[in-house]
Amino acid sequence: MGWSSRLGRWNSVRQADANRADAAGDPKSKTEEGATVHPLMLGLRLPAILCWSCNHAAALLLASSVYSQSPPPQTVQHSASLQSAEQLLDAGHPEEAIAPLRQLAAMQSPVKGAAHALGLACYRTGKLLEARTAFEQAIQEDNADIESVQMEGLTLYRLGQPAAAIPYLERVQQWMPHANADASYVLGLCYLNARRYDDARRAFATQYGMDPASAGAYLLLGNMLQVASLPELAAGAARKAISLDHRIPLAHFLVGEVYLFKSDLNGALAEFEQERAINPGFAEVYDRLGDTYLRSGKFQEAQAALMKALSLDTSRTGPFILMGKVLLRRDDPQAAAMYLQHAEKMDPSNTMTHALLSQTYRKLGREDDAKREIDLASKIHASTELKLQPVQ
Repeated sequence: MGWSSRLGRWNSVRQADANRADAAGDPKSKTEEGATVHPLMLGLRLPAILCWSCNHAAALLLASSVYSQSPPPQTVQHSASLQSAEQLLDAGHPEEAIAPLRQLAAMQSPVKGAAHALGLACYRTGKLLEARTAFEQAIQEDNADIESVQMEGLTLYRLGQPAAAIPYLERVQQWMPHANADASYVLGLCYLNARRYDDARRAFATQYGMDPASAGAYLLLGNMLQVASLPELAAGAARKAISLDHRIPLAHFLVGEVYLFKSDLNGALAEFEQERAINPGFAEVYDRLGDTYLRSGKFQEAQAALMKALSLDTSRTGPFILMGKVLLRRDDPQAAAMYLQHAEKMDPSNTMTHALLSQTYRKLGREDDAKREIDLASKIHASTELKLQPVQ
């Protein structure tokens, strides 16, 4: 069938529909008389309708997407509460931040970051048990939260659980070897507690940026062992440092202090003399020489050594107190009082100074002053006694 025949047939059908609409009295259905619509025009209208429908649907989808991406009001409120609590932490008010953080961390769906912040707040206020629990929760929520891992280790150490702290602090070193000196130091202390001394040496070397196999690393370990009241091990580490570098400063000094602690005066004197030869400008070696001579009853040599210490450094009370002791032994209370009074001005809370001043004043016949000084020594001693506090 040709296009002209199809057009005539289509217009006839359309005119019949229009007549029926007229008969029904529907003015809205009337078409203009004689109007004809080409089938191509009808084809052009269909894409326009489809285009409008697609645009309308896209607009609806966009609106729906924007609405779905907008957080619900409750989430916004929780985020604002967390931000306020973190601001309190940053401002140095951790106690005030704890209550809102507890609520946020205890929700059925905890606010991200709330447990971490709660752990920090509790740690800073000494609530170590709650801090440990909070950091555990933060690590469960985000296993890559390195600060929570580190703080969990530090918290366990402060709770007296160094062995439990080691895995957490090791993870921190593996992830960020030079991230935090505190973590390296505490890890070293944990290793000392576990008698893993080589690991402790490596941890302290990392903290101080040293080669773990160097003489300095062994000397550093020796000092840490001495602080930990492990004198024999400290001396062994210092001797290892000397074997690696016989001119290393302070190694003979450390060995000499261990000998002096054991009252091995000959061993101490030999080590301090070697230290003096290597490190003649080190004031403390003359302190120790003076102390060693004093204990040996060589008061003149002790006085000479202490004068050298004071010539190099007058900022420490030790040489003044030792000089007071020596002068008392040499029966010169007047000169002893001068040195001890200076030491008292430098450090009024030193019980040894007050006790020696009491002896000095008694030798000078100043009984009231002697009584005052011994009373002060007793009060200071009582006030500085260790008082154990319960763990919160």
